Amino acid sequence: MSKNIRNIAIIAHVDHGKTTLIDQMLRQSGTFRSNQNVATCVMDSGDLEKERGITILAKCTSVTRGDLRINIMDTPGHADFGGEVERVLSMVDGVVLLCDAAEGPLPQTKFVLTKALKLGLKPIVLINKVDRGDARPDEVHNEVFDLFAVLDASEEQLDFPTLYASGRDGWAAETLTAPRETLNPLFELIEKHVPAPDVDPEAAFSMLVSILENDAFLGRILTGLIYSGTAKVGMPIKGMNLNGETVEQGRLTKLLTFDGIKRVAVEQAEAGEIVAIAGLSNTTVADTIGDMTLISAVPSTPIDPPTMSITLSVNDSPYAGQEGTKVTSRMIRDRLMKEAEGNVSIRVTEADSKDAFEVAGRGELQLGVLIETMRREGFELSVSRPRVLFREIDGQKMEPIEEVVIDVDEEHTGTVVEKISLRKGEMIDMRPSGGGKTRIIFHTPSRGLIGYQSEFLTDTRGTGMMNRLFHAYAPYKGDVPGRRNGALISTDKGDAVAYAIYNLQDRGIMFITTGNKVYEGMIIGEHNRDNDLEINVLKEKQLSNVRSKGADEKIVLVPPVKMTLEQMISYIQDDELVEVTPKSLRLRKTSLDANERRRTQRSKKTG
Repeated sequence: MSKNIRNIAIIAHVDHGKTTLIDQMLRQSGTFRSNQNVATCVMDSGDLEKERGITILAKCTSVTRGDLRINIMDTPGHADFGGEVERVLSMVDGVVLLCDAAEGPLPQTKFVLTKALKLGLKPIVLINKVDRGDARPDEVHNEVFDLFAVLDASEEQLDFPTLYASGRDGWAAETLTAPRETLNPLFELIEKHVPAPDVDPEAAFSMLVSILENDAFLGRILTGLIYSGTAKVGMPIKGMNLNGETVEQGRLTKLLTFDGIKRVAVEQAEAGEIVAIAGLSNTTVADTIGDMTLISAVPSTPIDPPTMSITLSVNDSPYAGQEGTKVTSRMIRDRLMKEAEGNVSIRVTEADSKDAFEVAGRGELQLGVLIETMRREGFELSVSRPRVLFREIDGQKMEPIEEVVIDVDEEHTGTVVEKISLRKGEMIDMRPSGGGKTRIIFHTPSRGLIGYQSEFLTDTRGTGMMNRLFHAYAPYKGDVPGRRNGALISTDKGDAVAYAIYNLQDRGIMFITTGNKVYEGMIIGEHNRDNDLEINVLKEKQLSNVRSKGADEKIVLVPPVKMTLEQMISYIQDDELVEVTPKSLRLRKTSLDANERRRTQRSKKTG
C-alpha cells in the first residue's frame, strides 16, 4: 500500500503562491465537482488567514491520481510560523520548493530549504508566476542553484528537477517553451522523483504526532505519519514522550484519513499514511502513539528556540470586564497552556508578578496572531512591549541577529540605510534588482527591528518590501534608540469631547476621536516633543448667554491615527501597555496614577 503513497510538503517564502497552487491541484485531481463553487485559497480556513491572506497553520490535504494517493502539507511562508514548517517536514518524503519568478529566493525560502536539506529530502523546484510582467525565470533558477550550493546541498540534492508554472492559471511545464496546459507535469514528477514512505508495515503500530487540533465534536485530534504497522479503530494504544516514558494509555476511538479538504473516517490505516486520531487526552506534539508492546519512541527533530517574549497579564484598567467574558488569570493561563501544547514554537512561563505570564515566540507577528485569536475568543488582556531573549555564551551577553532583505526604489535607499544603521544594523550586500529597485541585505539585532515596520513603510511611501529571518546569536551591540516622542496622556475618565480635542490637537498626533472612552493614564496621542504630556480631553465649551455666530462650525478635527494590534505592541515603551478587549484596543501607561509615575521617574534619575 505504501508504494502507492507520496507524502510531500509545499514550502516557500510568504506570498509566493503555495496555497493557490494547492487549490489548482485539488481542482485538477477531481476533488471538486466541475460546477462546485469553491473559495480561493481553500486551505486558508481560519478567519485570520482569510483576512490577512497568509497561511498561519500547517494543514494536510490529499489528492488521488489513478492508484496513487498524494498527501500534501500546506505550510506557512512567514518566518514567525517556522515552527509549523519544522514539525511537518518530519511527515514527508519530498518537498516542492516554490520560488517567485520575479522576487527570487528570499529569507524564508532559505529557512525552509535549510530544514528540508538537513532532513535529506530531495526538493522539486517550481519557479512560479512566470507569467508576471517582471518575471526573470532563468536568473531566478540560477539564484536557487546558488542557494542550494551555499546551504551545502549534497550532489543528489543539487541535481534537482525544475518546473516553470503559473499556480493561479493551473499549469506547469518542464521548459519555458513547452505547452502551458495543466499541472500533469507536476503530478508526474512527484510520482517519479519523490520516494514512497520508508516504513515497516510488519512491525508494531507507531505514529509520530506532528499536529494537534481541537474539534468541537471529537475533542483533541492528533495528526501524524504512521511509521510502522497498522492502526485499527478500537485497538488499545499508548502515548510516549521523546524519552520513551509512557504518558497515557487509551483506546483509538476515531481514525481519520484525508480526502481532498475533508477528513474521512476509516476502520484502519497502514504504514506510510498520514492520519488523524482521537481518543487520547494528554499525548501532544512530538510524542509517539503506538501499540501497547512498543518499547521506544520515534525520534523527533528539535525545534528552533524562541527569540522574543511578551508579558500577558490581567486587564486592570477602569473599563476592565465591560467588553470581555474571559478576564481572570486562571482563564488566561489555561488558554496559554493549551496554545503551548499544540504550538511547539511558543513557550509559556508564569511571571514573577501575580496574574502575569511570559509568552516566548518567534516574532511580533506570531505573538500578535495569538493575542488577536484570544481577543476574538472573548479574552481581555494587558500586553507588554516585546523583549528579545538574550543568551550568555562563555560569559558574554549574546543577542539574536536577523537577516533583513529589503527591496526598495532607488530613491529611498539612503533613508533606509541610515535608519537601519541607527538600529545597529550592518549592511552585508546592496545591488540593483531590476525595475528601478535595489535589494539591500542587513544583519540587524532583533530588538532594533521592533517597531520599525510602520516607519519603514512611511519612509518608502508604502512601496518597500522587508523580509526578516533569524540569522544567529552575536555579541550585544549596545543601546538602540527607541521612540523619540513622548505620549499624550489623559488626566480623567469619560467620553472624549470634540471641543477639547480641537484645542489640543496642535500638541501632537491624536489616537482618539469624539466619543471615545478614555481614562486616567490612557495614552491618547503622541506628543510632538520628547516628554510625556498630561491633557484633559473631557473639557466642554463653557456656555454663556452671548451668542457667537458660526463659532461652533469652526471645529475641524484631524483624523486620528489608527494602529493595528501588532503596530501597537511595537509602538509602546517599557513603561506602557496595550489593553486588548474583544471590542477595543487602547494604549496606556503601566501605572495609571500620575503621582506614582512621577515618583518612579524620580527614583530612576536618582539611580
